[in-house]
Amino acid sequence: MKRLLILCAMAALAACASNLKQTDAERLALYRANAGEPVRDFQYFGSLNGWTPLGDSALVVWTRPNQAYLLELSGPCNDLDFATAIGVTNHMGRVSARFDDVRVYGGGQPGIRIPCRIQTIRPLDVKAVKAAQQELRQAQVVEREAAGN
Repeated sequence: MKRLLILCAMAALAACASNLKQTDAERLALYRANAGEPVRDFQYFGSLNGWTPLGDSALVVWTRPNQAYLLELSGPCNDLDFATAIGVTNHMGRVSARFDDVRVYGGGQPGIRIPCRIQTIRPLDVKAVKAAQQELRQAQVVEREAAGN
């Protein structure tokens, strides 16, 4: 059933895409569709393997190549889309929802940066995310070919 829901969401995203670049809302929908139930916290190993901004109120942090979490923030996080780096606060190696923050560095406007509170943490099914992204790319190729004929 979940697979059918993901495929329907992917088809809807492909159908409404007027160009090849997904919007932040479309990417956020893809990650939400492949996220588990909210968890209280996750183990932080001292550095991030990567991160993906999803608008100004959500992002994905990669703690290992095959381990990622969808972080939804309690409000807009200024300059998240333009950040050159981010950091996350933690307590004794654990990043906790409603207690820890995302910090934005570089990009955007200079000045004082207000930390962005993490509202929810949801573990991602990384294999499912990659498969959904591949399916979307294939749907876009088919759409381009159909438009070209």
